[in-house]
Amino acid sequence: MQAWRVYENGEPGVVMRREEAAEPPTPGDGQVLLRVRAANVNFPDALLCRGHYQIRPPLPFTPGVEVCAETEDGRRVITTAALPHGGFAEYTLADAAGLLPAPESLDDAEAAALHIGYQTGWFGLHRRAALQEGETLLVHAAAGGVGSAAVQLGKAAGATVIGVVGGPEKAAVARALGCDLVIDRRSEDVVAAVKAATGGRGADVIYDPVGGEAYQQSAKCVAFEGRIVIVGFASGTVPAPALNHALVKNYSVLGLHWGLYAAKDPASIGRCHETLTAYAAKGLIKPLIGERVPFAGAADAVQRVADGTTTGRLVVLPEGASA
Repeated sequence: MQAWRVYENGEPGVVMRREEAAEPPTPGDGQVLLRVRAANVNFPDALLCRGHYQIRPPLPFTPGVEVCAETEDGRRVITTAALPHGGFAEYTLADAAGLLPAPESLDDAEAAALHIGYQTGWFGLHRRAALQEGETLLVHAAAGGVGSAAVQLGKAAGATVIGVVGGPEKAAVARALGCDLVIDRRSEDVVAAVKAATGGRGADVIYDPVGGEAYQQSAKCVAFEGRIVIVGFASGTVPAPALNHALVKNYSVLGLHWGLYAAKDPASIGRCHETLTAYAAKGLIKPLIGERVPFAGAADAVQRVADGTTTGRLVVLPEGASA
């Protein structure tokens, strides 16, 4: 089969190699073999290539942690791939317990982009931050794959959504997603703009997949009893919060690592998927696909996500698939 493989750690555009490879081995206990229909590019794919992710599969490995795929009995499913046999290949392995039915309302590329980002958004906004109708939600990197999911989920919850982006192109995308206010961090003062929009109160919930300066802005514009949800550090900088500052406005800093729920509360993932499927059927959410990437362009796509130059999701399609 055709597959992208990583033999040494480094930048994705350098270390990802396309080659003819053997199909994954016979599935182990509790695993299934899947034919990949679409593989979504996630920032963790770049971290895996660099050797910076919390999971370090043995070299060589195939990246691609999120797929829409077909089972051997013909079912269309979404799931996370079982590394080292990731989704940037014709076939992948996955844990049978983690298979979820692909929503009929979404095509393969959209379904591949539904799982991790939207589950992360749901658990972050609802289970961790308890977002309420009428509250103000601030989303950093609102035009990105993770941020765009949070914007849609926030609007579905009845929140007023403020999106922070970098540049006019991404600002246009955030407006089209439904943000009530869009702030271009490159040309505007984020803190001043949030306070002006909220009458000085600040944002009730802040969703941060960026870290670095974005977190510093969040601490300055979070409301009294607000909640800052830490999702990741796409900026490359892990902030060191001044905990005494949390006492100034009684705000909370909440961590969200979605993958832990698979181990600690697996039933909650299925319940969340049922909710997301219903939302998709009603048109309340629809993954923003920035580009449907031919298989030959997978390494470049992962590199562009790593560099932060993309909007929405980049989804890699298998050889011969129609975009």
